[in-house]
Amino acid sequence: MIAEKYINPFTDFGFKKIFGEEANKDLLIDFLNELLTDKGKIIDLTYLKSEHLGTTELDRKAIFDLYCETDKGEKFIVEMQRAKQDYFKDRSLYYITFPIQEQAIKGDWSYKLSPVYSVAIMDFVFDHLQPDKLLHDVWLIDRPTQKVFYEKLRFLFIEIKKFEKNLSDCHSHFDKWLYVLKNLSRLDELPAALQEEIFTKLFKVASIASYDPKQLQAYRDSEKNYLDFMASLKTSFKEGLVEGEKMGIEKGEKMGIEEEKIEIALKMKSEGFTTAQIAKITGLTEQEILAL
Repeated sequence: MIAEKYINPFTDFGFKKIFGEEANKDLLIDFLNELLTDKGKIIDLTYLKSEHLGTTELDRKAIFDLYCETDKGEKFIVEMQRAKQDYFKDRSLYYITFPIQEQAIKGDWSYKLSPVYSVAIMDFVFDHLQPDKLLHDVWLIDRPTQKVFYEKLRFLFIEIKKFEKNLSDCHSHFDKWLYVLKNLSRLDELPAALQEEIFTKLFKVASIASYDPKQLQAYRDSEKNYLDFMASLKTSFKEGLVEGEKMGIEKGEKMGIEEEKIEIALKMKSEGFTTAQIAKITGLTEQEILAL
């Protein structure tokens, strides 16, 4: 097996190397500008401390992967999520309260706030009911009119696993970004279709051969943590299959073969498997799986 030439962006080291270093902040600026084409361009940004404590001793702390402020005062939380977790939406909402609260001014204050954005790049399937929808752009809206109620609070969730385009089909700059994030560690050179200044720099930053021994060890440690984490997910899934088989035997006709398939399919959904993968394992049709 040929060793990889470029880092995996879904490792902690890889994500912060590409998006979290002062020398490379033009990469993050370019990505955010492509993600948010409906707002004014970000010209510059400043990285802020990523650990935030609550206002009282009883409050939990929040640690963001990246936290930054644009030249216009907009706050951005940018995170890489490797697996689905319970109360994921609640967590996102809780985290976004910190950059809101920190804007409070002691004394006489008008309550005017700067916009806050939460961007999550997810290496798992978030919404199984919409298999072709990989970008979720969430605002506060007025339900009867469906008009935006408040423009300064926004969540963006990117389901990278749903991105299935070949590079030849990537016609927009944003598509190229998604292709790079999903496939970077599997590439052995900068493709001709990505011969643009921003991607040329990204590939240079991501080149493992350019790292000194300390950086290389840091990446290898981060990569091991990532691989161990993914292995634990697979183990949990296999144990779920075994448990499902046991339950099928114990419950016999009462549970039935179809019910067992559905239970396994639901477990696979929660672990982020695609509809096609679930169909292959369980024998259910894709329509049946989407309806679960």
